[in-house]
Amino acid sequence: MRVHASPTANEGCRGMLRSPALPLGRAFLRRKNCVRLSLHECRGGLPHKAKMSKTVPARRLEGVDKNIWVEFVQLAATYKTVNLGQGFPNFPPPDFVQEAFVAAISGQNTLLHQYTRAFGHPPLVTILARFYGKLLGRELDPLTDVLVTVGAYEALFCCFQAFVDDGDEVIIIEPFFDCYEPMVKMAGGTSVFIPLRPKTPESGKLMSSRDWQLDPTELEAKFTPRTKAIVLNTPNNPLGKVFSRDELELIADLCVKHNVLCFSDEVYEWLVYDGAEHIRIASLPGMWERTVTIGSAGKTFSATGWKVGWTIGPDRLLKHLRTVHQNSLYHCATPAQEAVARGFEREFESFGRPESYFVQLPQELQRKRDLLVQSLAAVGMKPIVPEGTYYVIADLSAFKAEVPELADSEELYDYCFVKWMIKNKGLAAIPMSAFYSGPQKKHFDHLIRFCFAKEDSTLKAAEEILTEWRRKKSGH
Repeated sequence: MRVHASPTANEGCRGMLRSPALPLGRAFLRRKNCVRLSLHECRGGLPHKAKMSKTVPARRLEGVDKNIWVEFVQLAATYKTVNLGQGFPNFPPPDFVQEAFVAAISGQNTLLHQYTRAFGHPPLVTILARFYGKLLGRELDPLTDVLVTVGAYEALFCCFQAFVDDGDEVIIIEPFFDCYEPMVKMAGGTSVFIPLRPKTPESGKLMSSRDWQLDPTELEAKFTPRTKAIVLNTPNNPLGKVFSRDELELIADLCVKHNVLCFSDEVYEWLVYDGAEHIRIASLPGMWERTVTIGSAGKTFSATGWKVGWTIGPDRLLKHLRTVHQNSLYHCATPAQEAVARGFEREFESFGRPESYFVQLPQELQRKRDLLVQSLAAVGMKPIVPEGTYYVIADLSAFKAEVPELADSEELYDYCFVKWMIKNKGLAAIPMSAFYSGPQKKHFDHLIRFCFAKEDSTLKAAEEILTEWRRKKSGH
C-alpha cells in the first residue's frame, strides 16, 4: 500500500495541490477555500488566525502628504469664484495642434491608438532633436539625447530618482515650484535653499521680477562636497523672473567648479516679455554634459491636460532617467505625442516669423499681464511685474486692516487671506508662502500669486471684483 504524506504546516495550500492522495477537482476546491480565508492561514487543511501586518507608510512620505493644489483647487470649486489660482489657460490650444490631435485619433493609422516607443514617439523625438539642436547649437541624437515623459512633472521625478541618493544635497532657489522639495526628500536627499533677494525699486516704479537677485557669495557658500545638483527654474514660477546671462554664468561656473549637475526646468521658455531673452544654461560652456533640460507641451502649446513633457541632455545622463521611466510610468499617450510632434514641425518651419505661435503667444500674454497688473495696482495691491510665465505676485500689506491676522490661527496670513478672498470676494489666488521652505514662509506671507493666462472675459470679471472692492474700501 502506498502512503501519501499530508501537507506540512509550511506547505499550506500548496501541499494540498501537490498531494496525489486528492483528486484534482477536490484539490482545487480546497485551494479556492484557502484563498477565501484572506486573513487566515491554511495549515493541515484547518484555518488559523494569522497576525495582520500594520499598514505603515514608507518614511519617504513623511511630511509630504499635504499639497497646496489639492486644497485650493477644491476650495475654488466649492465656492463660485473667478479662478486666477491654478496655473493653466482657460483658452484653447492653437487650431493646428487641436487638428493634429483629432487627426491622430480619427485617422487611418490605427497604430496611433496603441503603444509607441517607450522613450518617446519617433516623430516627436525626431523633431525635438532637430528643434533643440538648432537652439543649443549642437547635433542631438533623437534616440539617446531626448526622453519624452508624462509632463514635466515626471521629468523632474525621473531626475531626482535617477541622481539623488541618501545624503546628497540639492540646491533649490527660492521661491520654487512646490514639488521640488518633496521630490528631493522622497529620493533620500536634503534640500539646501538659496533665496532670491528683492531690491527696492526706484521711487514711483512698480517692482519687477528682475529686482529679485541671487547673492553670489551666498550662492557659492551653498556648494559643498555633498552637493549633487542645483535646480534652476527660468522663467521662474511663481515669481516670473527670467535669469540673465550673468546670473546663469555664475551658476554654470559653480556647477563646473564643484562638478555638480543642473536640472533646468524651462517649461515657460517661450513666455518671456518686454524684450527679455530666455537663455538655455545647457548652451553655456561646460554645461551640456552636466545639464538635464526639462520642457512641457502643456505650457508650450497651452494644453496642460495632454501631459506631454520631455528632457534634453547627453546620453550619459538620460540613460539613467530612462531606467526610472521604464520602471515607473513607462509610456506616454501616443495620440498626444503625435499631435505635439506635428505642432513642433509647424513651428520649426515658421520659427521667428510673425505667424509662429511661439511669437504670438507671449505677445498675447504680455497684454493680459498688463491688464491684471493695472487692476491689482488700482485696488491697492502692489504687483510685482513678471518678465515671464503666467503669474503676477501681489503685495497684500495694505489689506491687513481690512483682513486682520487671526491671533489664534496656525495658518500663515496669505493662506487666511486667500481663503477669505475666495469666500467673500469670489476671487481665487494662491498663497506665496507655499513656494518657500519652512523657515522662510513667514517672511513672504504678505504676497499672493495670480494667474493671468485666462480668457479676457475671466480677467474682466476679476477686474470687476477688484473695482467693486476698491469702491467699498474708499467708501464711495
